[in-house]
Amino acid sequence: MWLGAFSGARAALAAPAIAMAATFIAFGTAVREAGLSAGWALAAAWGIYGMPGQLIVLQAVATGGGIAAAVMGAVAVNSRFLPMAVALSPWLRRRERDPLPLLAAPFVSITPWAAAMRALPGEPVPARLPWFLGFALTSWLLGGGAAVAGHMLAGGFPAPVRDALVFANPLYFALLMAADLTRPGPRRGLIAGALAAPLALLLPPAWGLLCAGLLGGSIAFLIGRARG
Repeated sequence: MWLGAFSGARAALAAPAIAMAATFIAFGTAVREAGLSAGWALAAAWGIYGMPGQLIVLQAVATGGGIAAAVMGAVAVNSRFLPMAVALSPWLRRRERDPLPLLAAPFVSITPWAAAMRALPGEPVPARLPWFLGFALTSWLLGGGAAVAGHMLAGGFPAPVRDALVFANPLYFALLMAADLTRPGPRRGLIAGALAAPLALLLPPAWGLLCAGLLGGSIAFLIGRARG
């Protein structure tokens, strides 16, 4: 068990650590510029643990907007983690109706999910949940620490650099997906998602990306199912 957790933590401290740290440093800088404390940055990073949701709450607090609406917005944005958790859960179960994978649910986010979907098929079944928890907890702690560091370093980054850092983690995720283009499933998902992306420009901002992802993913799933 401990060997699997150590292996996951070690994997998290490689390239994923750089991407996550860059994004959360930018968030910490934005929190400082909004006049909020380092404790607020840490609580948002660990409590929300999803950059779009964190930015929604930050904007609402910084502009005096309604916190209830901001929380609901963050919940809606982070709802994308639900299908990711559903896709991941079979790789974490050691047996039918295994309750332990529920321990991993709060730590599902883009980077741990993408890394786990690539690494877990090659891990022994008993080591899969410890591997994911080792990776995810390391990433979670790193994100909070980077947010505090960004708060302390605020003023050291020009605004364009800070804005670019926010996209470091999504870019890393995109590169991971691009590396899987040789596999039929990811290739179908990426192509169908790209073709459905223009739908996001036709619908309201709150729904456009969600509907485009749902449509593209559903088409990719149905094509894959038809091909067996």
